[in-house]
Amino acid sequence: MANDRRTRVLILGGGFGGVYTAMTLEKLLKNDPGVEVGLVSKENYLVFQPMLPEVISGSIGILDTISPIRRLCPNTNLYSREVESIDLKNKVVTTSSGFRPRPYQLEYDHLVIALGNITSFAGQPGLQEHALPFKYLGDGLVLRNHIIHALEEADIEADPEVRRALLAFVVAGGGFSGVEAVAELNDFVRRVARSFRRIDPGAIRVILLHAGPLILPELPDDLARFAQRLLRRRGVEIRLNTRLAGATGESALLEGGERIPTKTLVSTVPGAPNPLVSTLPCRKERGRLVVDQYLDVPDYPGVWAIGDCAWVLDSKTGQPCPPTAQHAIREARCLARNLVATLRGEPKRAFAFQALGKLAALGHRSAVAEVFGVKLSGFLAWLLWRVIYLMKMPGFDRKLRVATDWFLDLLLPPDIVQLKTEKTPGFGREHFEAKEVIFRQGDRGDRLYIVVDGEVEVVKEGPGNVEEILARLGPGECLGEIALVSDSPRMATARSATAVNLLTVNRGGFHALFSHHPPLRRFFQQLINERLRPEEAAKSQPSLFIVAQEHKQLYESLAKIVSIGANPQIFVDRRFGERRRQTNRVRVERRRGERRSRPEVDARLRSGGYTYLEGL
Repeated sequence: MANDRRTRVLILGGGFGGVYTAMTLEKLLKNDPGVEVGLVSKENYLVFQPMLPEVISGSIGILDTISPIRRLCPNTNLYSREVESIDLKNKVVTTSSGFRPRPYQLEYDHLVIALGNITSFAGQPGLQEHALPFKYLGDGLVLRNHIIHALEEADIEADPEVRRALLAFVVAGGGFSGVEAVAELNDFVRRVARSFRRIDPGAIRVILLHAGPLILPELPDDLARFAQRLLRRRGVEIRLNTRLAGATGESALLEGGERIPTKTLVSTVPGAPNPLVSTLPCRKERGRLVVDQYLDVPDYPGVWAIGDCAWVLDSKTGQPCPPTAQHAIREARCLARNLVATLRGEPKRAFAFQALGKLAALGHRSAVAEVFGVKLSGFLAWLLWRVIYLMKMPGFDRKLRVATDWFLDLLLPPDIVQLKTEKTPGFGREHFEAKEVIFRQGDRGDRLYIVVDGEVEVVKEGPGNVEEILARLGPGECLGEIALVSDSPRMATARSATAVNLLTVNRGGFHALFSHHPPLRRFFQQLINERLRPEEAAKSQPSLFIVAQEHKQLYESLAKIVSIGANPQIFVDRRFGERRRQTNRVRVERRRGERRSRPEVDARLRSGGYTYLEGL
């Protein structure tokens, strides 16, 4: 019974903000058994972002930039899941499923939102498909492997045009991330080129694109100019006042129509607000959650926010805090103290933080820095960069590993091993022996199954564990489509009647095919009509997600399936109000054969069984 009375603190996000909040809470609540702390993170480790560029060159080991969260926060319950939804009214967070495809729900008394931001290529055609992001540990590994692959191909390529594209490396974004990435990339490709007999180092081009008149706009102009001169002296082409407009598999597209032939385009453009934050009914500024001086979310007691997803104003300057690691860490410590003060009925303290300084590594034992107003450049700044970040690296074992890596990097040549990592395929194969469960009634619809050989039974489970066999499917038949289309739990259990081999299509692959292949939509519409009984059709509620023009085909195809007889739910995203009004009007015209004003549209839709969820 004691556990039922414990105060539940739930932290969302495994970045600097979330992890340091948990670490500080553990220290402050060390002898308080009445509080339970949980942390939801997509990964079970913390990435030390300042050292991520060194993964490109291999000057430190890939795993040495990360620290296991379970060791940093040994008394915190870690949920290695993705956050799917946040219900502020009922104080429930829903996470993604694990091995078993069922959503997992976590209740809380205090919620800390530290979800950060995401990589976004909105408005730049082709970047999603062809640009390499540089934000997470996996991005660094993929980029390193891609660079080595490009060099391997260039070494054996006979076509001079293709070879030039393979040896051109373009980085978009002249902020801290872009400059540090291009510096490490430039050092790496020029050092390892000596290992490729048929590559002329003089043919290598490393290009930095920046939209402003000077790189590193966060630093004083004299330091930024020093960085520009140094990078250019080392062979980096810096294109100022140049914006990236898009990309293809063969080139980077610039505003004005110019193309740079390349097979390697790295994008370090600023991230976009986490889409989960946009679904919350809280006040926002530039897509970030507005918090008060104590880091509370106004109008929602017990809800806190920090880091890149929060609009935090410094109480001394009144200016918004930049989305940097040092600010996230200080915000986390302040939030943890205020949360504990709230639990104990003590006064809270307003957040205020004077930035200690800014540092940017330029590769080859050079850097620029401004620390406590003192400007440094060259070797001394680089040495200071390494000392400061080594001290800030969480975990003694990681400090020791990184220091060892740096020492060995002075003595040994860089590694040029390519680890060929593959993306998770949308299609796969699975094998089941007889009487094994493929999926259970009530599970989340996560994939479509197609029988290759063998037989599958579809069973409906009723009260008292009474089972009814609905169908027996053989080679060429599919199952699991209803839950994918309607976005509802599985309506029945599927199990193998014999040994069976199945072809599987995951949710993303299914919806991509479903939205862009009309014959496939018609096939599944007919199949669902045949399989759903009338009484079951009334219970199935397809969901129409009206969010953006690029998904219009998917929504229209889902709308057609409404003819089964279900009462559809329309989830409305208020950010796309104009598209929403147009879509509603089109639906009413299609179903009623007449045009009506907006209030009449809403009234007719509601009377017809349509539901609006205002907060999305």
